[in-house]
Amino acid sequence: MTYEALKELSERGVSLYLDDISRSRLDSGDLRRLIEDRHVVGVTTNPSIFKKALDDGKGYDHTLRMLARSGFSTADALRVLTCMDVRDAADLLAPIHQATSGHDGWVSLEVNPFYADDTDATVAEASLLHWMVGRQNVMMKVPATDAGLPAVTELVSRGIPVNVTVIFSLDRYRKAAEAYMAGLERAAAEGRDLTAIRSVASFYLARLDDAIDGELDTVGTPDADALRGRIALSHAHLAQEMHTELHSGSRWKALAREHPGLSPQRLLWASTATKDDRYSDTRYVTNLVLRGSINTMPEKTLHAVADHGAVPGEPLGVEVPDALAAMGNLDAAGVSFEDMAGRLEREAVIGFEKAWQEIEEILRTRMKPDKEEDD
Repeated sequence: MTYEALKELSERGVSLYLDDISRSRLDSGDLRRLIEDRHVVGVTTNPSIFKKALDDGKGYDHTLRMLARSGFSTADALRVLTCMDVRDAADLLAPIHQATSGHDGWVSLEVNPFYADDTDATVAEASLLHWMVGRQNVMMKVPATDAGLPAVTELVSRGIPVNVTVIFSLDRYRKAAEAYMAGLERAAAEGRDLTAIRSVASFYLARLDDAIDGELDTVGTPDADALRGRIALSHAHLAQEMHTELHSGSRWKALAREHPGLSPQRLLWASTATKDDRYSDTRYVTNLVLRGSINTMPEKTLHAVADHGAVPGEPLGVEVPDALAAMGNLDAAGVSFEDMAGRLEREAVIGFEKAWQEIEEILRTRMKPDKEEDD
C-alpha cells in the first residue's frame, strides 16, 4: 500500500481519526504506526469498542488484579481502564494537538450511556472522567438526546471539550450546534478563555443508510429502490450546508468578534464502515471530502481507503439540490425520516447500554478475588 488516498484526503483538509482503541494496540505500537504512517490524527472510542478490546486479549488482567486487591468496584475499575487507554492515546497524539493548535490530536471518551436521559449525571460523570484523564486533548462524548444537549452546554461552559454523538438528523445537529454556542456564551460570561474550547458533532452514516434501506425494501417500488444508499450521504451534505449557515449567522459572528481565534464545532462522520456488500467499502469516506470535517474509521475501512480508495476531484460528493430532492422523495415514498432518526438515536443508546452491561459482567468475572495469578 502507498497510502496515497489517505495522504490526499489529509492534504484536502479531511482529518482522519481511528474509531478504535485497546491496550494491545497501545502496547504493541500499532497506534503509533498508524499515526506516523497512515495520517491518523485522532481517536474515537465507545463502549462497544472497549468491550471488544476486553474480549480480544489479556492486556488488562494485571491492572484488574491490582484494582480488585485494592477493593475497586467494577464501575470504578471501568473508569480507570478506559481513562488509562485514553490518556495513553492522548499522549501519543499530543504532538499533533500542539502542532495544529488544537485543531486535531483529539481522543474521545464516552460517558456512561445509562446517563443519556439524565443531564446532571452526565455532567457529573463527564467532569469526573475529564479530570481523571487529565489531558487537554480529550473530548467527552455526550449523546444528543433531550437530556444530553443541556449537558453539552454546561460542560462547554466549564471549558470541557465535547463530542456530541449519536446524531442522525439535521434537527439534532442544529440543537447540538446551538448547545455548543450557548456553552461558549456562558463560558465567556464567566471569563473563560474560549479559544481553548473545542467540540465536534458526530453524524452516523452507514447505520442510517442500513435502516432507511430496510424501510425502502418494504416499499418495493422503482422510486423507492432509486433512493437506496442515497440518504446518509445526502443528509451529510445538508449538514455541511447547515454548518456553513450556522457559522455565518449573527450569533456565531458576535461570539467570534468578541473572541478572536474561536473554533467552530466541527462535523465528524461516524459509522463509516459499510454494512451492505452492494456498496463500496470506502463510500462514506471518499464521497465526503469536505474541508474541515473529520472522518473516523475502524481500521478495516482505513485500510480499504489506503488500498483502493479513489478520492474524487471537485465538485465533491452530493450537490445540495440533489440532496434536498432525495430527502423529499423519501417522504413521498412513505418513509418518515424524523421517525427513523428518533428510533435510531434510541437504538444507538440502548446498544451502548448493552455493551456497558457486558463490560461490567466481564470485569466482575476477571476481578473475582479467588482468580489465580498467572504472573
